[in-house]
Parts: sequence; C-alpha cells; structure tokens
Amino acid sequence: MSYQTIELQRDGHAASVILNRPEVRNAFNEATIAEITRAFLELGADASVRAIVLAARGPAFCAGADLNWMRKMAGYTFEENRADAAQLAAMLRAIYHCPQPVVAKVQGDCYAGGMGLVAACDIAVTVTEANFCLSEVRLGLIPATISPYVIKAIGENAARRYFLTAERFVAEEALRIGFVQEVVALHALDATVDGIVQALASNSPNAVRQAKRLVREVGGRPISDALIADTVEGIAQIRASDQGREGVSSFLEKRKPNWLL
Repeated sequence: MSYQTIELQRDGHAASVILNRPEVRNAFNEATIAEITRAFLELGADASVRAIVLAARGPAFCAGADLNWMRKMAGYTFEENRADAAQLAAMLRAIYHCPQPVVAKVQGDCYAGGMGLVAACDIAVTVTEANFCLSEVRLGLIPATISPYVIKAIGENAARRYFLTAERFVAEEALRIGFVQEVVALHALDATVDGIVQALASNSPNAVRQAKRLVREVGGRPISDALIADTVEGIAQIRASDQGREGVSSFLEKRKPNWLL
C-alpha cells in the first residue's frame, strides 16, 4: 500500500520510515499518525527486516502536531479528543514495541510530539545543530501521551524541568540527559547511523529482538526472586534456540554464523 505523508524504503535487511512533510516541518496529523502506525506494524511482522531507521526530510525532524490538525481539535468533544489521543498512543506503542531495533536519525529540530517519536525508538543520533523542546505547557497543554516514553528516556528530574518550563535545549543537553546517545556533525550523520544499522544487522536477529525485549521487561524492576527466575529462564531459552546454538558453534569453529551467509 502507498503512503502519502511518509516514505518507506528497504535496503537489504534494513528499512527506513521517513517523515515526508518538510513544508510543515514534518508536523504530524491524523493521516501521518495512521501511516506511521501501519508502517511499523508491517515492518515488525517482516522477519527479513533486522533494523529500522526513523528519519525525516527537510531541515526539521518533527515540529510536533500540525497546526491545521490542532485547529480542528480545538472543536473536539472530550470523547473525540480521547479517541484522537488513543491513535497517537497507538503510534508510539507500535514504535516502542516493534520487535526490531529502531534508530532515530534526527537531522534537525525536534519539538513536542516529535520528541515522543524519538523517545519511543531504541537508539537516537542527532546533529549538533538540532534543538529540542517540550513546548506543550506554552499552549495550555501537557505532554501526556508521550510522557511514558520521554520520562523513560530522560528520567523524572529532567522531565520536571523541561515539561514545566518548555525551555528549548540544544543537542549536547539532549545527550547529557540521555535523550539521545550520540551527537554528530551533519556531514557525519548518514555514516554514523549506517554504522549502527550495520552493527544491528550483523548480529543474531533473534538475539537482538530478545535483547530489546529484555531491556524493556527488566528495566525499572526490583532485583527480586521473580526477576532472577525470569532472567534464568531467558538465558536458558536463548541458549537452546537455533540461533543460540548456531552462534556458539560458529564462534567455537571460527566461522561466520549462518545469519551472515
């Protein structure tokens, strides 16, 4: 199926979901939300895809909600607002729970809901020139739907500051608070993201998916008997899996594993 507000590209075992509304700084509306959701659900179900890049066209990564969409929402009833917010939540959930690792390639400014998109990804790389802002309170709103992902990324203390002040901050601050993992010059962005994707695609596809799930399920839990039992079960299952056995055998036999052949 074709897309109107995003592009979907394939390159070997990698795929890219590209926001393609540069004329509105890639602000999203209901159509964009539906298309992003569909793209990630489709890619997540494709076993041949080992890594996904979330990128954007134009000078800005994402300015948050589209102004025309916001004008329409101003007349919504409570029930209509709740249904609309549920669609946004479904989009973020589709990215966050996508089985494959997702890399955010942030080539420009990232505001409001755009920060939710990046926070739902597993790895984020940004250019030095990018600015970030959680601007919702300036409009009398709160970043409620994106908050589970943003708070996981930056922690409660940083969230208190930037949720409440709506201050704009630079890429180095985004790195310091953990929102992104790497800051690079614009000319180095493609090579940096390509290197991360290559590393992801070179590993056991099953192990990468299970490792992503491991972080999601273990993070924030207390170290208890139940958690230890779950991790014991996890390593036993992966050791007994086909790719687990193949990975160990190939290492001992000093050959490439079959997922690289």
